[in-house]
Amino acid sequence: MERVTLVLFLFLAVFASTVSAQTPVSTPLPPAKQAKRDATRDRLKAVLADSAVKTIGVAFKQSEKNPYNFVAITEGPFKNLNSFEIVIGVSIDETMGFRIYPKLGSKYVNIDKASNPTGLMRQMLNLSHHNFLYWGADDTGDIFAGYTITLESGFPDDAVRVILNSVKPLDEYVGQMRPNILGQVASH
Repeated sequence: MERVTLVLFLFLAVFASTVSAQTPVSTPLPPAKQAKRDATRDRLKAVLADSAVKTIGVAFKQSEKNPYNFVAITEGPFKNLNSFEIVIGVSIDETMGFRIYPKLGSKYVNIDKASNPTGLMRQMLNLSHHNFLYWGADDTGDIFAGYTITLESGFPDDAVRVILNSVKPLDEYVGQMRPNILGQVASH
């Protein structure tokens, strides 16, 4: 009987540790840090509501999956792509991250699906050296132009507008990358 109890106890212990490992528990932020993050999100929401339509002609929506992200799609007119998906997130570390994903058709540009992945990555690195926005890839290989603002000195309303104004000119750089993405020359 003791063996059955011991085996049952071990089974329950292993099962409980497996269940808890599959259900990550997020550590809540300290109240002051949470309040600061919430205030930054609310300020960003107000700036986007006030100036995004005027600046680039799109309205941002708060993400349903992550209430600290705001998303918009800008559809041009562009010469080399169909649209950009713009994601702006407020981090827990007092930064705002801008990720601007170019889309060809309805698909993101993905390094793994590019006709010349190595050439595309080299080109992205070179453009990062020469441009205001840097180029990167997310965990799935989708490429984006990005910028990160630190909030140590307060909320930079004007910097948000400058970054939004930098979206449309990215079409030119996607055109330069097009031979590495699709094997096609850019539109002029």
